[in-house]
Parts: sequence; structure tokens; C-alpha cells
Amino acid sequence: METNRQRLNKALDGQPVGKPVFAVYDWFVNNRPAVDWAMLFKLGLGQINHANLIRHAHPNFEIIETSSKQDGKTRRDIRLVTGKGELHEWYMGEWRQEHFIKTPEDYRIMKHALEGVRIYVDDQPFLKSESTLGERGITVGQIQGLGSGRTPLMVLQIDWVGLEQFSMDLAYETPELLELIEVMNAIKLEEIRQAVKTAATQIKLWENLSIDTLGPVHYRRHQSPLYKQILEIMRAAGKKMQVHYDGRLKLISEDIASLPIDGIDSFTEPPEGDMSTLEARKAWPDKFLWQNINLNWYRMPEKELAENITRVVQQAGPSRHCLMISEDVPQNWRQAVPAVLGILERIK
Repeated sequence: METNRQRLNKALDGQPVGKPVFAVYDWFVNNRPAVDWAMLFKLGLGQINHANLIRHAHPNFEIIETSSKQDGKTRRDIRLVTGKGELHEWYMGEWRQEHFIKTPEDYRIMKHALEGVRIYVDDQPFLKSESTLGERGITVGQIQGLGSGRTPLMVLQIDWVGLEQFSMDLAYETPELLELIEVMNAIKLEEIRQAVKTAATQIKLWENLSIDTLGPVHYRRHQSPLYKQILEIMRAAGKKMQVHYDGRLKLISEDIASLPIDGIDSFTEPPEGDMSTLEARKAWPDKFLWQNINLNWYRMPEKELAENITRVVQQAGPSRHCLMISEDVPQNWRQAVPAVLGILERIK
């Protein structure tokens, strides 16, 4: 019997697989201790690990983090301190409440903070992950340098500025924003040059992209040209690029098709996304679909759940496809996850 690792690698190579792998992100395994992961893995659930491929040295800033209790929850305050000023953000539990960048001057401070950054290749997290994971799944490389491993525009939108302020600054073409994007793009390309020196064959960008929050004009102006440069570096090194696109994509489906991106990670059908599996496969016949199962499906009667799982498996085809727990773990995991695994066993 083929292992999850063998089946995933075959599917990634474009070979037909008898049944798709159903796998969970390592983040949930490490952060949802109430779930009996050992039981689910024994039943056949796979695992997708993520390992950072680079290290940074930042001579121009220092990060100072403090924690406190507020209304019974943990508040974390983070200060990014430079010789030309400092930036501040804070979290309540896992959720960010304030972003680093709030004014044009903050863009200048961040630009100064990034001056002189040095980037080093680091194979060890990937090799350690692969050794620990074994045959349960595979490890995907990531580039946790700027922000949370995204490209610069998405780092700014999600991690450093926030959607509202970022959208206004991008619409008004705030000069300080555009200057920072140029600096960050150069750093991102150097991160990629170092990352491709590792043993990782699959490298993921954590874009968290839904085109509603960026728009096709800015996607074509900023994202597509940078992706082409990144892909040129990756292709020359024999690496494959996966992009975490977990939202609405129909408006740019042709743009995505025109780029040699290898896979769409956390692809989700409506209502979270706006494309069916059939539409996605027709639009991107050569791309891997890392398909997140909609959370509401897990609450369906098993017959309806089976119909949905069977449909997407048949529409995606026998290769370049897997099913994932990549957005959240269903509350009824004890019943629902084994049910999905059983349905996959019965699909012919």
C-alpha cells in the first residue's frame, strides 16, 4: 500500500493516484492539542509540514516584545526600534489589534529598518521536518523573512499596514508606500535566490490572496511581474512554487493561468471562494489544487458529505489534487474527519 508521502509526490508529479491524500497543516497539529491526532493519523490522515528555508540578519532594528494580561487574555506588544524611530503593533491572543504602519512616516521608518538586511540559506529546519514526518506526508518550504512569508504587497496589506489604510495608500499611490515596495521586492528576490539552494522542491508563498481585497489592476501591476521574476529563479533551480490563495479568484483566473505557478494552496469552493472545482480544473488544468474542505461540509449528513467529496475528487481528476484541513479544524473532528477518510476509501 502506498504511503501518503508516495501518493502526494506522485500527484505533484502529475501521475494518477487511486485516491487523493487528505492532509492537515502542521500548524493545527501543533496548536490544537484537544484533537486526537494520533488516532486520525492511524486512520490515514496525512500531514503537510512547513519549514523555513532562510535566516535573516537585521543590523538596523531591534524587536522588543512584552506580554501582559488583559481581561483574562494575553496581550502582546511588539516594538520595532530603529535609529530613526520605532513602530508598534499589538495582539490580543492570536489576533492582531494594531499594525506597525499607520502614517507615511512609518513607511520611511520601515524602509530604514530593512537597509542592510542579510539573508542566509538554512537547510536544517527542512531536513529536520522531513526526518520527523516520515511517510505521513511531505514538507513544503516557506520563506519567513518579510512578514509571514508572503510577497511584499501582501505583507503590507495583511501584516504591516492593514486592509483599510493599505487600500487608501495604494489607491492614492502614496510615494512612501511605493518606495518601500521597491525595496521589499529586491529583498524578496534575494530570499528566493537563497531558498532555492535548499533541498526543498516545493516552496510556498503564504499570500492569503482573495482578489476582492486587492483588485485585478493591482494584481497585474504589482503581483504578476514579481511572480514572473520569482518563477524564473525557481524554474532555473528545478523548484516548484505554490501560492496560498484561499479566497475569491475568478476575476484573475486567466491571469493565474498565464503564470507557471505550480499549485493553488487552500483552494476553497463557494461560499468562501467563488470557483467550483470543475471551474478551477478547467481554468488551470496543469496546476495542483490543494483543496481545503469547506467547514460547513463537515456538518452535513454523511450522504450529502459523500456527494460533495466524490464530486470534487472526480472533477479535480486523478492527479494534481489533494484534500486538506488548512483553514480550521472542524469542531466535530472526531466524527467528520474519519467520515471523509472512509468516503475516500469507497470512491472508485
